Amino acid sequence: MRLTGWWSRRSNPEKVELYTRWSYHLFVLLEVASIGLGVLGHTAAPLGGWLFLLVVGHSVMGGVLASRALDWTVGRRARPHRLMVAHGAASALLATGALALYRFTGPDTMETVATMVVGVLGFGIGGVVLGLSKTRHMLLLVLSAVAGTAVVCLALGMSGSEVIGFTVGVLIGGLFLAGTSGFSAWLLRAVWELDAARELQARLAVAEERLRFGRDLHDVMGRNLSVIALKSELAVQLARRGGAEAAVDQMAEVQRIARESQREVRDVVRGYREADLHTELEGARSVLAAAGITCTVLAPDVKLALPVQSALAWVVREGTTNVLRHGDARACTVTVRAEEGCAVLVIENDGADGALGSGPDARAGAASHAGAADAGSGPGSGLAGLRERLAALDGTLEAGRTGDGRFRLTARVPAGAAAAEGAPVAGSVRGAGAPVTGAASMSEGASVSEGASETGAAPAADAAAVVEGAR
Repeated sequence: MRLTGWWSRRSNPEKVELYTRWSYHLFVLLEVASIGLGVLGHTAAPLGGWLFLLVVGHSVMGGVLASRALDWTVGRRARPHRLMVAHGAASALLATGALALYRFTGPDTMETVATMVVGVLGFGIGGVVLGLSKTRHMLLLVLSAVAGTAVVCLALGMSGSEVIGFTVGVLIGGLFLAGTSGFSAWLLRAVWELDAARELQARLAVAEERLRFGRDLHDVMGRNLSVIALKSELAVQLARRGGAEAAVDQMAEVQRIARESQREVRDVVRGYREADLHTELEGARSVLAAAGITCTVLAPDVKLALPVQSALAWVVREGTTNVLRHGDARACTVTVRAEEGCAVLVIENDGADGALGSGPDARAGAASHAGAADAGSGPGSGLAGLRERLAALDGTLEAGRTGDGRFRLTARVPAGAAAAEGAPVAGSVRGAGAPVTGAASMSEGASVSEGASETGAAPAADAAAVVEGAR
């Protein structure tokens, strides 16, 4: 394990880079063995020795260029322009010298010279291509080497067959090594970019999860803290008026809500929490009634998929929180119905103008009612968070004044979208008690709301009076 740990501990991009680098380091030995030793063995001394040393120097320069060019490929250093030019010039000079050697020594050195010309120019092209990023520049480099070879051969007075032989050899060798180097650099760059993209994706996933957690925490604690503040204020007023027993009941309710908030926060942390529409409707009825707001819930039998119910439950929770925090509502109606293949939830209250009457204060109250959840809570919370939840199910959310002093929040979600994807379908969504419909249902819901002593608080009328006095 210790002998192989240097490899196994590396990431995949590091392994690819290491393999590429060592391949080009081996090119140094390959050039010396295939060209240098051939020149040394087939050329008389001392010329053979000098040519061997020149080939060794050329191969070492190519190895240094490959190392720095690969560093540039992965973004660790600037492009080695000077070294690229120097290596290209050295390759051209060696090839020209080899052609001159062949011209003046005769055909006995044909094989050695051909190997040297094609090999030196091929390895030179391969090293320079590592520092290029565009394919047309690579092709231009190969064509320039071919054209230069042809010009030198013609200038030395070689025959047509010799010119064609050298130029075709340089063309084939140059294209092969240019393609090899270009592909190696592209592969290395692509692997590192893929690794960076994967790391960025992981960071974005973490950031998105943090936003989701913050939004869920806001949705969980927003209404509960508002209810705790309201009931604490109510308990203080009851204690001042001598209603010690009623004040104790209110504080017991505060204690229950605080414990429930702790449980919900733990559920959010664990990631198992899903809002329940029926529970939220019941909670909205009791909370608004305790605040002195007449709440009517109209919820006939509606078959909804569980994800749709959960999304609408968050709308009920946030809508109830907004009614408590913003505006000055005295009556609120929550309606759940099926309409043209969509589940529609409407929360409407008379708190757009409310007790403020008309004038600047009323307009300010309505504006805060419509926008405070978006502007005050930041991205991913409030109405903005609800729109994100509904958008995931192809739903929409509309909020605004109706023109008659009322504020309306409307959520629409395709009722069968999630069910069509295989999501389980829940049972009927109902209000408190039996399902309520039509005009009779409105009065029935109002009568239930007026008897809010079921929640453990004072009757709704007394609660409203005490809270109004506190204001």
